[in-house]
Amino acid sequence: MESTDQNPDPSPELELSVIIPARNEEQALPTCLTSLVSQSEPGFALGLQWEIIVVNDASTDRTREIATEFAANHQGITVLDAPPLDLSSRGGFTGKNNACWAAAQIANGKWLLFTDADTIHEPLSLSRSLREAERHKAVLLSYSPRQIVSGFWQRALMPLVFSELASVYPSNQVNDPGRGLAAANGQFLLVESDAYFSIGGHRAVGMNVLEDVALARNIKRAKRVIRFRYAPEALSTRMYRSTADMIEGWTKNLALLFPRPIYLAAWRILDLLLFVGLPALALGLPWLVTWQRAAILLLWARTLWRFYARVARSNFPTLDVAMSILGIPMFVYLLLRSVMQHHIKKSVSWKGRSYNVGR
Repeated sequence: MESTDQNPDPSPELELSVIIPARNEEQALPTCLTSLVSQSEPGFALGLQWEIIVVNDASTDRTREIATEFAANHQGITVLDAPPLDLSSRGGFTGKNNACWAAAQIANGKWLLFTDADTIHEPLSLSRSLREAERHKAVLLSYSPRQIVSGFWQRALMPLVFSELASVYPSNQVNDPGRGLAAANGQFLLVESDAYFSIGGHRAVGMNVLEDVALARNIKRAKRVIRFRYAPEALSTRMYRSTADMIEGWTKNLALLFPRPIYLAAWRILDLLLFVGLPALALGLPWLVTWQRAAILLLWARTLWRFYARVARSNFPTLDVAMSILGIPMFVYLLLRSVMQHHIKKSVSWKGRSYNVGR
């Protein structure tokens, strides 16, 4: 297949179309594309059974140039410019949904893989994911990647967020067709093309800033099988490259991800008070007898154990889990900030764009 900047010529149906929406991703995109074009397996060669579509979403950096260079050097890569975005329309799109929907219109694959530009895919992971979806008769398969973090605030905060996500969206319930709970991670969202279009795809969730979960809900409501799991052997990702990006990203999502964010913030504040207050009581009140001090310290130890047992569900390294207690103030701040943006200001920002929400 000859690479092109225009819609590709009609071609026989392929096994897979990999769709990468990319807005100002010059730092991440080369590694992502390298990991994809390095996928190899007999009978699963790039340009024969699958294709890559990179959607340049009005980038102001070298994103489009990088994608075009890859397309010139590798078969099966198409570079597409996302259609103009109308943020004033109630029936419009977010930038990512607009880009994904545009690519889906020209994709030739029986399966569509929507994956972010900051992902790194392990060798053979694409073909294995297709076999996994077919083995479980799932029309939607989504992976939660191994998270690459750096800096104090990312290492302290991210385990807290992902441990709470594991509690709210346990995979055994998400994967149970008899339960209504649905979840997906837009960093790796593999969906059967026919099923995708039957529920309206990204067009049906156009202004939803949590489009991955919304798509999974629509698939499950259609009585189709979804599968969601943690998959460090398949891919990794560096979600945020700065603390400012992390704050903006979680402000956009936290109030939507958790059903009772204020309640959750209150519990984490209580955790922090117990962590600090119980040792202070045990060691600072001179009139306590030995057994009373021991009882308070035992309660403190139990509180610590319950907290760390919960955070261990995040699948982060032990040192990051240990640091997470220091991330509680930031987590509470972001929960409250997200609630304020969604329910009071009714506007969130992401990658230089503002979206009206809750209206």
